[in-house]
Amino acid sequence: MATVLVTGATGNVGSRAVDELRDRGIPVRAFVRDPERAAAVLGGLTDLAHGDFARVDSVRRAMDGIERVLLICGNDPRQVEFGTAAIDAAARAGVRRIVLLSTIGAEAGSPTVFFDQHGRIEEYLHGSRIPGVVLRSSHLMSNLLGSAATIRQAGRFFLPAGDARIAMIDPRDVAAAAAAALTTDGHDGRTHVLTGPEALTYGDVARRLSGVVGRPIEFVDVPDEAALAGLARAGLSPWLAEQVVAVFGALRDGVNASTTDTVRELTGREPRDIEDFVRWSAPLLQSD
Repeated sequence: MATVLVTGATGNVGSRAVDELRDRGIPVRAFVRDPERAAAVLGGLTDLAHGDFARVDSVRRAMDGIERVLLICGNDPRQVEFGTAAIDAAARAGVRRIVLLSTIGAEAGSPTVFFDQHGRIEEYLHGSRIPGVVLRSSHLMSNLLGSAATIRQAGRFFLPAGDARIAMIDPRDVAAAAAAALTTDGHDGRTHVLTGPEALTYGDVARRLSGVVGRPIEFVDVPDEAALAGLARAGLSPWLAEQVVAVFGALRDGVNASTTDTVRELTGREPRDIEDFVRWSAPLLQSD
């Protein structure tokens, strides 16, 4: 198979997708903004396309000689612009399949901005001349790592999640599903909904986490206003903080409460549970 381009290649899903494809013997090109970070994260991968979505010329260069693309666009006020420009660049380069990482809840016109953005990019892909596959991922287990510092230092983490039941998914399973969609036939035009094996509250997550790390970990529900202030202190822009909190509102409304069998159907194995993810992430979560 010809080289696959992975955008967002140093992120939680993108980096694991690079690993999955390389394990299958598929040549990979990574589209990255930071070559030093790429060198550290991607384990010696040498086919790197440097640039970012804001520079259309760099996106076009990254597409040269590419037949299949895993398109991952990070959350940004210009996400729709970046995603649609990448699809246009892929069409210009003769790309024959795009696998788009999207989210459960994606819908153009949604009052939740992240969902609206993903929905508009999905619509643009379906309206393009490139065969496309959409992967709508549930809430990633790796979002827990945003609270790693307070888990290590205080044995607590703070989120505006309430009692939301969330079928959260390990990013390695999203990556494995993406690799399958990129390398096997029968997916073009389809939308696959990816979830973990069970819907958990963050209180459940805290109890499972406690059992794995061997010390008490507590989840603390916080109001949206307190979450916004905490995210601002962590360095998020006001726009991004507001949209993250809005997503937690959607989670409380049940947007990610249902499970699917899609990971098993695409990969041939069951999705990983939260204990497996915590064991994999344990060095980041153990006390200082």
